[in-house]
Amino acid sequence: VQLQASGGGLVQAGQSLSLSCVSSQFTFSAWPMGWFRQAPGKERQFVASISDSGGSSYYADSVKGRFTISRDNVKKTVYLHMTRLKPEDTAVYYCATDPRYSASNYHLYDRYDYWGQGTQVTVSS
Repeated sequence: VQLQASGGGLVQAGQSLSLSCVSSQFTFSAWPMGWFRQAPGKERQFVASISDSGGSSYYADSVKGRFTISRDNVKKTVYLHMTRLKPEDTAVYYCATDPRYSASNYHLYDRYDYWGQGTQVTVSS
């Protein structure tokens, strides 16, 4: 399984940005997907996850109400639409997947079988 994340960039606080993560996985629609981020000098943290069907999604408190995770199982792509960005959202964003965990538990784990390469998001004040 290969995950290719893209869409990062430099934006001003208050603006929006959307990330994409394309999977090579044949059974993409059978696995939950998640987004994580790591800021300089900090540990990687959970951002959002979505169930295999896309019917359920979960968010870290810090992004709830501002970020939206979605997926297109035909395109084998998971998205993270970020609005009202803040400087503290600056980080490298990673997509990840692992069939061992349900989407509702993605926030509990930091070891995943498959990671994307990361895409940098920088929010200026």
